[in-house]
Amino acid sequence: MSIVIINALSVPAQAGDELEKRFAARKQSVDSSPGFEGFKLLRPVSGENRYFVYTQWATRADFENWRDQRSGAAHAGSEGKKPVAQGADLMEFEIVEL
Repeated sequence: MSIVIINALSVPAQAGDELEKRFAARKQSVDSSPGFEGFKLLRPVSGENRYFVYTQWATRADFENWRDQRSGAAHAGSEGKKPVAQGADLMEFEIVEL
């Protein structure tokens, strides 16, 4: 059963453009990871002020393997830059096959 991982990022209003630019620069960096099924960056519009990073994985183990293998420094800041987000909450869901 596929799972969805959503990372809710608290981003200062003036930093949204920079966050989007950084994600665009590396949007395909996870594509070849085993079990990766898709990615979306969701910009807040109404009723929410956080960005949501939506990823879909074939299994929880696939996500955990990717998370454990990636470099924390490379993920936290792009090319040595300071992180844009001021906080993050990780949420996990199973996809219900109807």
